[in-house]
Amino acid sequence: MPPHKPSQNSVVSPAGFIPELEQTKRAALSSLASVNTRRAYRHAIERFIAWYCSEPRLGFNRVVVLRYRSFLESLHLSAATVNLHLSAIRRLADEAAESGLLSPELAIGIRRVKGVKRLGRRIGNWLTQEQAQSLLNAVPRSTLAGKRDAAVIGLLLGCGLRRSEVVDLRFDQLQSRDGHWVIVDLLGKAGRL
Repeated sequence: MPPHKPSQNSVVSPAGFIPELEQTKRAALSSLASVNTRRAYRHAIERFIAWYCSEPRLGFNRVVVLRYRSFLESLHLSAATVNLHLSAIRRLADEAAESGLLSPELAIGIRRVKGVKRLGRRIGNWLTQEQAQSLLNAVPRSTLAGKRDAAVIGLLLGCGLRRSEVVDLRFDQLQSRDGHWVIVDLLGKAGRL
């Protein structure tokens, strides 16, 4: 987008509201299928817009996105978080180009902004096999709700399913094939089968 100059059609409010960015944000979010991705991208785009409106008026281009990446890194965010924010901004740029608010060349430049490299290996609070078994054994199976909870925890632990995948699972998707129980036709993240 060119440097923003308030006009009759576009007014920056005291809070830094730019109608073109808001319209583009709504369009970018509406194209996402996953509710969780939509929520994460909404947060990232709103954070970018707040930063963009607080900076001296510059055009929406590769240099601005590089400056924003440096700003995010200065907050000591994880590489995954910074990369998620950059993905949301790329989608915003693509949508702005589609609607004619940004030239395709500028959108391509923004798309070429590299993410932050992930160093080392993933760390987290991983359960040992004994801890996972203890968690599963802690669920009382004397009630119908307890049996359900044990089945849900078993699917989360044993199959590595996401919460949304377990919730959307249908009984007819559990099938026995070649002497093994399998989950068939499971729709995963981004509609992957």
